[in-house]
Amino acid sequence: MSAHSAPINLTHHFLIAMPGMEDASFAGSVVYLCEHSERGALGLIINKPTDIKLKGLFDKVDLSLGRADLTDAPVFLGGPVQTERGFVLHEPLHAPGDAEEETAYASTMVIPGGLEMTTSKDVLEALATGAGPRRVLVTLGYSAWGEGQLESELAENSWLTVGADLSVIFDTPIAQRYETALGLLGLQSWQISPRAGHA
Repeated sequence: MSAHSAPINLTHHFLIAMPGMEDASFAGSVVYLCEHSERGALGLIINKPTDIKLKGLFDKVDLSLGRADLTDAPVFLGGPVQTERGFVLHEPLHAPGDAEEETAYASTMVIPGGLEMTTSKDVLEALATGAGPRRVLVTLGYSAWGEGQLESELAENSWLTVGADLSVIFDTPIAQRYETALGLLGLQSWQISPRAGHA
């Protein structure tokens, strides 16, 4: 084990792009990190809606959407990887302690912090019947970092990080998610503009 500090684990954190972010995929983005380990990181951008609505996505996969509350919800661009695949970030179906057998969908990642991310169609099929998790955010594609890559981007001050707040994902209007996530750090975007601090 090397002498430097233990690896940081940013699972269930937001990455907030700094204003100087050059990568167009990530400029102005807030990324929810589903997984972060020494092998790398995986996350979903939560504030970049596509022009596809959930109903349109369901039509594409031959399902009707049985949830009026979700009909007009946008599908988000979750990141530049596998943009033809859907990823569903959602609340767990059942409270902890319920019978577990019936909770999990196939290929679901349980994220410490209370959310789950499912890539299988069965979560969509549940929503089609009017059931399924109460709060969902659906993306096409995801964001990924290889081993050590996110750490080096953090060292270059490409990102601010803060513990995730579920209300930003599910309750905050999309256009306000960046500012609201910054607000979790007590910051506003003018305070981190590339021009700030150079008197």
